[in-house]
Amino acid sequence: MIPLPPGLLDPLVLLAGALAGGGLFLFGLALYGMRPRPPSPDRKARRLRLLRVLSTRTAIATISGLAVLAVTGWPVMAGGAVLLVLAWHGLSGGAGEERAAMRRLEGLAAWTESLRDTIAGAAGLEQAIPSSIRAAAPMLRPHLRAMVDRLHTRMALPDALRLFADELDDPSADLVIAALILNSRLRGPGLRDVLGALAVSAREELDMRRRVEAERRATRRSVQIVVGTAIAFAAALVVFNPSYVEEYDNALGQAVLVVVAALFGAGFAWMRRLARFDKPARLLGSGGGGDD
Repeated sequence: MIPLPPGLLDPLVLLAGALAGGGLFLFGLALYGMRPRPPSPDRKARRLRLLRVLSTRTAIATISGLAVLAVTGWPVMAGGAVLLVLAWHGLSGGAGEERAAMRRLEGLAAWTESLRDTIAGAAGLEQAIPSSIRAAAPMLRPHLRAMVDRLHTRMALPDALRLFADELDDPSADLVIAALILNSRLRGPGLRDVLGALAVSAREELDMRRRVEAERRATRRSVQIVVGTAIAFAAALVVFNPSYVEEYDNALGQAVLVVVAALFGAGFAWMRRLARFDKPARLLGSGGGGDD
C-alpha cells in the first residue's frame, strides 16, 4: 500500500467527514421524507418563521460542530454534532405538533357547537358562519375571516368551505366541513343534529388524544434520556480518557466512527419513530375548491 503524503491526509479526512455527514443527513431525509403542505394565505408568514428557526438552529449547529472539531479533531464527530443539533427538535416525537392539533381540535369542537346554536336561531348557513367568528378560537378566526371574505367576493359556499378545509389541514375538521358542504349543496334538514353529533365526536376524540399523549410523553422522555446519556458518555470518554479513544485519530478510526455514528443515528431514528405523532389521512384531501 502506497503511503499518502502527510499534507494530503488531513484534507482527505475532512472530505471523508463531510461526505459522512451528508450521507447521514440524506439517510434521515430518506427515513422521514418531506410532507407537502397545502397552499394557505399565511403560507408566506409560516415560511418566514421556518427560515428564522432554521437560521438560528443552523447557527447553533455550526458553532457546536466547530467546538467539537476543536476539542476532538474528529470531522466525523463534528458532522454528527451538527446533525444532532439540527435533528434535536425531531427527537421530541412531534409533541409540539400533537399539542397544536389538540388545541385546534378543541377550537373546532367549540366552533361547531357555536355554529349549531346559531343555526338553531333560524339563521341560514351563509349568515351563521360570519356570526360564529366572534365565538371562535383565536387560531380559527383568521381562516374564518378569509372564508367570509371569499363569500363576499361571490365565491360559491362549497368552494369557500373546501379552501377553508385546506387551510386547516385537519382530518377532524374535514368531517365537519364535509357536512357543511353537503348541506350547502342539498339544503336538506337535520344540519343542527349532525353538527351536534360531530361536536360530541370531536370532544370524545380530544379526550382520547389527551390520554394517548400522556402515555407517549413517557416514551419521548425515554428517548431524550437515552440520547443524552449516550452523548454524555461519549463526551466523558473524550475529555477524561483520551487514550481510550486515540484509535479514532487516524483515517481508519474515522471510517469506523462513521459506522458507529450511523448505528447511533439509526437507533435514534427508530426511537423517534416510536414516539412520533402520525396524523391520519384527510377525508377531503388537499387542493382545489372545485366541485368533486
